Amino acid sequence: MPRRTVVMLIVGLTDHAVGDHTPRLRGFRERCEARRVVPPLPAVTCTAQSAFLTGRPASDHGIVANGWYDRASCEIRFWKQSNGLVDAEKVWETARGRDPSITCAKLFWWYNMYASVDVAVTPRPQYRADGRKIPDCHSRPPDLRDRLQAELGPFPLFRFWGPGASIESSSWIAESAMRVERWSRPTLTLVYLPHLDYAHQRFGPDAPESRAAEAEIDAVFGRLLDAYDDAGVTPIVLSEYGISPVDRPVHPNRALREAGLLAVRAEGGREHLDPGASAAFAVADHQVAHVYVGDPGRVEAASDVLGSLPGVERVLGRADLAAAGLDHPRSGDLVLVADAGAWFTYYHWLDDARAPDFARTVDIHRKPGYDPVELFLDPSIRFPRLAVARRLAMRRAGLRTLMDVIPLDATLVRGSHARVERDPARMPVLWTQAPTRARPEAVDATEIRDVILEHLFGV
Repeated sequence: MPRRTVVMLIVGLTDHAVGDHTPRLRGFRERCEARRVVPPLPAVTCTAQSAFLTGRPASDHGIVANGWYDRASCEIRFWKQSNGLVDAEKVWETARGRDPSITCAKLFWWYNMYASVDVAVTPRPQYRADGRKIPDCHSRPPDLRDRLQAELGPFPLFRFWGPGASIESSSWIAESAMRVERWSRPTLTLVYLPHLDYAHQRFGPDAPESRAAEAEIDAVFGRLLDAYDDAGVTPIVLSEYGISPVDRPVHPNRALREAGLLAVRAEGGREHLDPGASAAFAVADHQVAHVYVGDPGRVEAASDVLGSLPGVERVLGRADLAAAGLDHPRSGDLVLVADAGAWFTYYHWLDDARAPDFARTVDIHRKPGYDPVELFLDPSIRFPRLAVARRLAMRRAGLRTLMDVIPLDATLVRGSHARVERDPARMPVLWTQAPTRARPEAVDATEIRDVILEHLFGV
């Protein structure tokens, strides 16, 4: 009979983050086989999770980053949610091939919509025609969403990402997981706890604020661990990446624009990246950027521009991408890797007055790259929380207004990831309580699938 298992994915968890201030995490680690994880390149949420669940590199499963350029539609697409984008067999499908009775609950891991799991819950806001964004979630079965929100209140979307991100979202997810366990008793449960991401990126992983965040997630983890222990479920603790200190934003799109390779489109005095008209542009994702070159004859020119840009450690060409497991049609023609201490912005404008209107808002789907500055309120606004309240009141009154309270100062960011760090203290972790096959101290991300299967079925 399969051993019921829960995988608790605690984003940003490293050995560096565990100490006297995290007694539950420290105590659990001491009872486990503790290993580190070598994440894929890029070490970002969607790529890492896809490697964990399929046991395959991005060249096979196709998730080359959190977002990429769709060459057919000439659109940059970030944070899509359909599980059909992951082009490889998932661990629960493999497990069912061995035992058809296996059930799986996937709670807030990415690419959750329409996955072949038995239970799924994932953020899915309502985007109203009047511009409002209403917190909500999507579930399988559909009525689970209503049942959870009736007991827990609406999913706290504005505590999940943005300047209001806090422990509240991870607490809500943990409470939902405990209810799913009681109501459904899945064989395999996957739970995502994002809290450390916020403080580590805002303040840096060594800041006092990050120690406080680690204590907060420790308490949530402790409640969840007790619930699964009481239910006889064997836990695995896992993280996708470690977050490292940064202090140097790098602007590859500005460099490409100044070299005459990137095109913009002016709308109402604002400048928007025009990817289809550009000879080259970068899709930035933390410390890695995919560079798409429309004219094959300009690849070398783009490589020369970006290779000489301070803060760029490496420029990977097609041959390098194969070695890195990124040789896939969704990948850029070049891939940039930042220096330690540096990260890539998506910024393409040269004058902040001409930045797109969405640049000063939380808009993860419209921005042509990842933007960690969304975690901050603009310090130039004298009373920022009053400014937010005024805009919310206007929206409730039916008036259209921008929630334009996000700064354009990339130097505020103090932590990032996506490079494959080799400092053991900064590497993601794998803690297993049930016996698994002998492995080295650092295991590849693609081995996690087999670790989960060994938990379920035995070595």
